[in-house]
Amino acid sequence: MDILLTAHNLQKNYGDYQAVRGVSLTLEAGRMLALMGPSGCGKSSLLLILGLLQPPDGGEYTSQGQNLLALDHRQQALFRQAFFGFVMQSCAMFSYSTVEENLEFPLIYAGMPRKQRQLRIAELLDSVNLSDKAQARSNLLSGGEQQRVAAARALVNRPKVLLADEPTGQLDSENTKRLMNYFRKACSEIALGAVIVTHDPSVADYCDVIYRLKDGQVVN
Repeated sequence: MDILLTAHNLQKNYGDYQAVRGVSLTLEAGRMLALMGPSGCGKSSLLLILGLLQPPDGGEYTSQGQNLLALDHRQQALFRQAFFGFVMQSCAMFSYSTVEENLEFPLIYAGMPRKQRQLRIAELLDSVNLSDKAQARSNLLSGGEQQRVAAARALVNRPKVLLADEPTGQLDSENTKRLMNYFRKACSEIALGAVIVTHDPSVADYCDVIYRLKDGQVVN
């Protein structure tokens, strides 16, 4: 099985505070990895490092033999755009655009023809149970609905790796199950690798491996 990401001895400091202390992990294609632990244990900081959204203060980080930390800002941005899909807690919707437009913008940027865009968007909205909200303004959606749109948008360009920070935090049990089953399906069908930060043991149960963090370190 292809190894998508390899991190060794990652470290991140904020002043005197060590948010990430010597974390090592690997992510294989088709597999889901959960990051669990109490608030402040370094989960979100680690996710930002993995997504090339902030640099580590030490350690090594590679993808299929490529040293990601040796790339300049432009190269990292291009890699991030092509390789990663993100679901962040803020959702980051385009507030006065429709749900469909929020999913369509990345596809337009990627040069996908309109008919193909429409088919992809319809498939994704069905997967997160939002087919009836395609023309709704994103600022009028509930928090849980926005979170589901963000999850669909993260996979719209079929990235190699999904990085998700509490993607089910505002969802009820039914939509949590639906979303996690969709992530599992994507892992199987397009060889997606996923790293999911969660406090929810039922979400972690969908994952193939669980990394438990405490005080910035992997303890299990």
